[in-house]
Amino acid sequence: MVDIIHRTGIRTPLSRVYGALSTIEGLAGWWTNETSGSSKIGGTIEFRFRSPEGDVIGSMGMEVLKLDQDKQVHWRCTSGPKEWIGTDITFDLAQEGDYTVVLFGHRNWREAVEFMAHCSTKWATFLMSLKEFAETGKGKPAPNDVKIDNWN
Repeated sequence: MVDIIHRTGIRTPLSRVYGALSTIEGLAGWWTNETSGSSKIGGTIEFRFRSPEGDVIGSMGMEVLKLDQDKQVHWRCTSGPKEWIGTDITFDLAQEGDYTVVLFGHRNWREAVEFMAHCSTKWATFLMSLKEFAETGKGKPAPNDVKIDNWN
């Protein structure tokens, strides 16, 4: 198994970052504005991505496995790209001085493939969107996200 991991420092309290990761409204503020479903443990969150022209270019469902207040959010991908099915997405939070540190993981990929490289870069751009959203109240969720290649 192969993992994508990123570390991001966000200059805001833990509770604000946790809210951006654990609520539908928070997730829609930095990942994709088409976020719906239930963000409670056992619920499924649905994420849909569109091109700037409005065409659907991707969607996935995440089962919420764990919500540990101000410490961790853990999902399992139940629908979406075949490479994502069964993978886990984790956000581990810690306070370090003025920063909330997010240790992000997209874990248990079956193999390192080109799509994983694309997803790693996209996750990095979305984590910068999370940082901006948590610090200023305005992120860059899809479809207004940073475009990195011809796959998005």
